[in-house]
Amino acid sequence: MIKSISILFCICVSIMRVGYARTPVDTELRLTLLKCESLKDPLGIDVLNPRLSWNIISEQRNVQQVAYQILVASTLENLKKGVGDLWDSKKTFSSNSIQIQYEGKGLQSRQDCYWKVRVWTNKGATNWSTAACWSMGLLQRTDWQSKWIGWDKPFPWDSVTKFSRLSARYFRKEFTIKKKIVSATAYISGLGLYELFINGEKVGKQVLAPSPTDYSKEVKYNTFDITQILKNGANAVGVVLGNGRFFTMRQNYKPWKWHNFGFPKLLLQIEIKYSDGSSKKIVSDDTWKMTADGPIRSNNEYDGEDYDATKEMKGWTLPGFNESKWFNAKYVLPPDGILSAQMNNNMQVMDSVKVKSIHQIGAKDYIIDFGQNMAGWLLLNVDGKGHSGDTITIRYAESLQPGGQLYVENLRDAKSTDHYILSGKNNERFAPQFVYHGFRYVEVRNYPGHPNDSNFLAEVVYDKMQTIGSFSCSDTTINQIFKNAYWTIRSDYKGMPVDCPQRNERQPWLGDRSTGCYGESFLFNNGNLYAKWLDDIQDAQKENGSIPDVAPTFWYYFKDDITWPSTYLNVANMLYHQYGDKQSIVKHYASMKKWMSYMQQQYMNSYLFSNDSYGDWCVPPESPKLIHSIDPERMTDGGLLATATYYKDLKLMEKFASIAHQSGDSLNFAELASKIKLAFNNKYFNQKKKYYSNNSITANLLPLTFGIVADKFKKDVFENIVNKTLKENKGHIGTGVIGTQFLMRGFTNNNRTDIAYQLATNRTYPSWGYMVANGATTIWELWNGNTASPKMNSQNHVMLLGDLLIWLFEDQAGIKSDLNQTAFKKIIMHPQINSKMQFVNATYQSPYGEIKSAWKKEGRFFYWNMRIPPNTTAEIYIPSSDQDPNISETNRAIAQLKDITFMKRENGYTIYTLGSGNYHFKSSF
Repeated sequence: MIKSISILFCICVSIMRVGYARTPVDTELRLTLLKCESLKDPLGIDVLNPRLSWNIISEQRNVQQVAYQILVASTLENLKKGVGDLWDSKKTFSSNSIQIQYEGKGLQSRQDCYWKVRVWTNKGATNWSTAACWSMGLLQRTDWQSKWIGWDKPFPWDSVTKFSRLSARYFRKEFTIKKKIVSATAYISGLGLYELFINGEKVGKQVLAPSPTDYSKEVKYNTFDITQILKNGANAVGVVLGNGRFFTMRQNYKPWKWHNFGFPKLLLQIEIKYSDGSSKKIVSDDTWKMTADGPIRSNNEYDGEDYDATKEMKGWTLPGFNESKWFNAKYVLPPDGILSAQMNNNMQVMDSVKVKSIHQIGAKDYIIDFGQNMAGWLLLNVDGKGHSGDTITIRYAESLQPGGQLYVENLRDAKSTDHYILSGKNNERFAPQFVYHGFRYVEVRNYPGHPNDSNFLAEVVYDKMQTIGSFSCSDTTINQIFKNAYWTIRSDYKGMPVDCPQRNERQPWLGDRSTGCYGESFLFNNGNLYAKWLDDIQDAQKENGSIPDVAPTFWYYFKDDITWPSTYLNVANMLYHQYGDKQSIVKHYASMKKWMSYMQQQYMNSYLFSNDSYGDWCVPPESPKLIHSIDPERMTDGGLLATATYYKDLKLMEKFASIAHQSGDSLNFAELASKIKLAFNNKYFNQKKKYYSNNSITANLLPLTFGIVADKFKKDVFENIVNKTLKENKGHIGTGVIGTQFLMRGFTNNNRTDIAYQLATNRTYPSWGYMVANGATTIWELWNGNTASPKMNSQNHVMLLGDLLIWLFEDQAGIKSDLNQTAFKKIIMHPQINSKMQFVNATYQSPYGEIKSAWKKEGRFFYWNMRIPPNTTAEIYIPSSDQDPNISETNRAIAQLKDITFMKRENGYTIYTLGSGNYHFKSSF
């Protein structure tokens, strides 16, 4: 804590407009970012009562919404006339402007919904917003007249073995339009992955669509407006199917572990409305033509894609193509899963990275370094003239061997190699369509001619979502760690959160995101992705209540662990806390309760649990040469981990029960938690030495964080954590995946921000900075990822981030949502100032609008600029000295400022509440 601070506040608030509107409508107030189910103008949704949100924009201070009116109309014309024939909320007195549930007429399949909103605030009213819209999908199975089509066997050039090679399947259909089109919509599910073309044009910007699921439980479809692509006369639609996770990467291999689903298949329905009121449907059926003898000869997420440009079928997505060598598609059995609209965005090419250097390693062989580890693919530009039939081999890796060759041992048996057979034309371009790779380096063999930087571009692929957070500070190590975290997180968003993007795994492990989802939410607008993942976890739950460690269950790992499946509850809590998403808790409450009951009945003995599969996974080994620690003092008792985590889960379920209006359950959860707490302390707490179990950091940190430690022992338990960290670990991290989720906040909440800062800025092993010092551009799987065995050293892994990002935004920038309100309706601005951090600049796009916190120490002055979005309030903590003689005078001066209220002084801070606006504070110390 900064000592001897004198708060002057001679400069308190920036120049603002302070005149209040005299007219009913204030032109300084406007509405923006209208969203339905957190999406902008979504098409084909299947939520019957979707939730609506908006942001208020204003340069006035302390703008608070007091009422709103929403109009929803069946046509844009009605909306323009102010006729809400689907819903008129009337003037509704409420300050809520997010997650407002539609309460109008029942919505039907294909229903178009146009909506707008206006609000009343304490500073005046807004005009009506601009129009937004959503449309309903096909809500009933009978709405689908199309059938699943495909070919449920391999072709002669395919190989269905462990390292499967299955070519892409191409489908096409021609049709004629003779009337004026009013609208046209395409509904498609192509498994495992699809690309849709109409009249030679790709529909949409998505790649690797749709999002992966357990296809035996749920199958996603996407909806597109194709009105502008169709034309009078002849039209053609073409679809190419890749394998994805449906025809899985390892066939006929470990059937007890791998989940296989079958051969690729297509469901497509195009619905056209004409101006005369008639309509037409183009449906997938056995009149469609198909072939697999196209350019994509193989596509396997682990092994890569083979593309033969000599077999390209020019014009196959255009009318008039000669399809005489194609054959009729077959009707195939539909997947077992329920067909539902995809409510999270698909992946896209979200970024690109230029070449850093090219190194020649052979006559026609090169190593390209992009300078950044990432997930995506290489876009190749090549002059193939005179080289028809030659094969360019493209192999991906995260790092190099000492001699400059690719290092691929850590890929295990993933080949991660694309092959491109040249057509012999000028200006050939290639990027794979149905695979992605994790890489920084690319080896290109047999490249014709001499390449330059313009011949190669790395394209970064992840779920389409907004980057909503930024952070920088005076410490360059933290800044690089933050950048590494940013690249890691987006590398591992693949329609589900996966552990890594490069080796033969890429699985959605629950334990990796238990707290990670929370930290990630400060960087990316990840609410819809994680809401979808909750559905995946629910789908994976067994009838008896058991939840796996991986969901969707592409791997069957039902170990009845507690720490990993607890992520189910933690994600739901994150969505509620950060986004105000109460529905995710209500929707999944019964399944979460079922799991809690199952674990209690199966494994609780005398109010304790002993089952634990992974321990405090990846605790830093005592030697950088080891993969896992063998020192028993570094390890934490699995029973302690399981029981402490279950206790924490009970406290969450107590809260969830109240949200879900299950008050009786709340009492039951609270009663059981009380008994477990008593048994836990009796079992694990050493009252003489004032520590838990073997005194590992995690053994003490979990009960301290979860509220299990008696008040009179908290100081002693924490001192044991401090001593372990500073003395035995010499100021370095000593926790694994479980403990690190609470480590940084654990120190900060117990007034040792200095230790948290030390952990964040270390550059020696083990630390995040050690990764940076050794050239990492993403986060490693292991603290010693540069020295450990190749079997366990992914260089692009999320799980070791723990609560670092949460600490940076909440405790260093001071941007935190109040625990008693959700989604930053009330913001806690409480940066934990330490002597070494000189400045922090951070922004965060909250559900209500942008929050900004930028503070710096300069000489004897402390400056703090902040932005509080309209329709929120903030509680701000200004560092100050209790002995400051100017405090009372300062408080009186501030009290005269409108919209700022002095609350109290506490622990070296003067605390104020304030409304929205831009503020500039200055204090001396």
